[in-house]
Amino acid sequence: MMSLNASSVVKSSMYGSSRTQSQSLKLSVRRPMVVAMANSNGRPDRNASVSVDSAVKDVIAPVAVEVADSDGKNPSAVVGGGVEDVYGEDTATEDHSITPWSVSVASGYSLLRDPHHNKGLAFTEKERDAHYLRGLLPPVVVNHDLQVKKMMHNIRQYEVPLQRYQAMMDLQEKNERLFYKLLIENVEELLPIVYTPTVGEACQKYGTIFKNPQGLYISLKDKGKVLEILKNWPQKKIQVIVVTDGERILGLGDLGCQGMGIPVGKLSLYTALGGIRPSVCLPITIDVGTNNEKMLNDEFYIGLRQRRASGKEYAELMSEFMSAVKQNYGEKVLIQFEDFANHNAFDLLEKYRTTHLVFNDDIQGTASVVLAGLISALKLVGGSLADHKFLFLGAGEAGTGIAELIALEISKQTNTPIEETRKKIWLVDSKGLIVSSRLDSLQHFKKPWAHDHEPVDKFLDVVKSIKPTVLIGSSGAGQTFTKEIVEAMSSLNEKPIILALSNPTSQSECTAEQAYTWSEGRAIFASGSPFASVEYNGKVYVSGQSNNAYIFPGFGLGLIISGAIRVHDDMLLAASEALAEQVTQEHIDNGLIYPPFTNIRKISAHIAARVASKAYELGLATRLPQPENLVSYAESCMYSPKYRSYR
Repeated sequence: MMSLNASSVVKSSMYGSSRTQSQSLKLSVRRPMVVAMANSNGRPDRNASVSVDSAVKDVIAPVAVEVADSDGKNPSAVVGGGVEDVYGEDTATEDHSITPWSVSVASGYSLLRDPHHNKGLAFTEKERDAHYLRGLLPPVVVNHDLQVKKMMHNIRQYEVPLQRYQAMMDLQEKNERLFYKLLIENVEELLPIVYTPTVGEACQKYGTIFKNPQGLYISLKDKGKVLEILKNWPQKKIQVIVVTDGERILGLGDLGCQGMGIPVGKLSLYTALGGIRPSVCLPITIDVGTNNEKMLNDEFYIGLRQRRASGKEYAELMSEFMSAVKQNYGEKVLIQFEDFANHNAFDLLEKYRTTHLVFNDDIQGTASVVLAGLISALKLVGGSLADHKFLFLGAGEAGTGIAELIALEISKQTNTPIEETRKKIWLVDSKGLIVSSRLDSLQHFKKPWAHDHEPVDKFLDVVKSIKPTVLIGSSGAGQTFTKEIVEAMSSLNEKPIILALSNPTSQSECTAEQAYTWSEGRAIFASGSPFASVEYNGKVYVSGQSNNAYIFPGFGLGLIISGAIRVHDDMLLAASEALAEQVTQEHIDNGLIYPPFTNIRKISAHIAARVASKAYELGLATRLPQPENLVSYAESCMYSPKYRSYR
């Protein structure tokens, strides 16, 4: 029998549990154990303890925790959306007091070091007395809103974006709810800080700024031990994993182990924008080495110092990882592949899409958000998708993924075989226009786009020959939409649609100012990274941002609330249509093809509802019966960063 009192929380908190405790401290009605209990004045007693039979009744009963058999079966307390209500936060109203439960009652100094429960200066006088905080904090008590105001004031003092990024990451490690409230309420200002473009620089310098681990690192040295590593993570009920091998970080190339900033940033957005509880999110980096000489020679590099593994060695580690995830977390955990190189990204998605709930944001998420923008743009240029001709600069994950989803949507709209609709879409790679005469030398994912046409090397000549109405950049090469290219598009079209999607900002094919100036204000423009508004000939142009953050948070939420077991292409089309519907006539009148990020949680709820509805329609949902109002249900499942009252 083990005694857990308030002083043991440092060892057994959810962020720092020892191996023995994290594996054995699952509440069990069969195996007696001891937990902390309150004394006569309602405070957690540092010395008193009680067996689990009465503890479950007297201490835990007001809090919805999992009560399981000693073998881990028969969990009895879950909440809507399929996410376990470990802390009782969803079985109580927001104004109902809860216990800051972390195996035992967190209190004192350890409570201030627990990011899940820490409220800083917002602890009330009563809470300070009840949880041994008196004297550990200055006497002032401030509310949540004032904390947000203060933090935004402090962050704005930093002129360097990377410093703002570090300040946000420090806050996330100290006060989780304040971090998310800050991000939710200031999303348009902070999104470029916690994600692209600043996260790119953060990854480049991750070894230098690294302080505390924020996810799991699985390397070649861990082969045969992947399942054991997954069990080391303190949270056991994971719903979303974002995993990268760091080989193609944004447009920056191979950053190896330091690509961890991407999964961390993506999952922050899953919570802030999609309302998925942070405790069910897990960032993972698969370290198989790096071919980046600068990283290998950097004394602060945090990864394996070896050339990147490939072939059988790489495939075996990924196979072990995928099997271990499914074994440890079950059939319905969403695995999002992020920033894998082209050859691995397509192979992994194809290999596991029929056996796991997998999603590649670079291929599928980018495609869905771009398709939504194109559907919105039709309100400005007229016609249907089938009436347009599309030209891509870049034929990698993003380019071919977008192209395929456009072709699929046209196929569904016109009842035409997809082999025919693909002929409306042309792609250019590093060797020029992809044509049928190059078929034998093309990578497999490029072959569907090899059409009959004479070879053309120069991009400007391709534009003049193909005469596209839509120009899409996914090349990762900055300033490739030159003045001549934009002028050529403008001579061919009254309102040329130009999407410069590459990230970060330095890799964008052109800037908003260039697009509007060179097209004489006629371009319909959106980019992957944000650009400031542009004034041209006395008119102010506000460009849209074709950001995957519009899609993947709501998409993931839809999969979770429906209990989906697989991702289907029709779900991506549904997400695109739901996003496009959020673009109002006012937005269109202002030249916007995407809605403002200020309403992103509402947008995510609508996307989640549409994705969930499609999962039910396709027979891929397991959470039955289907809720009557999926939008309301999605909103009810969303995480709230509001502070809870502690008894």
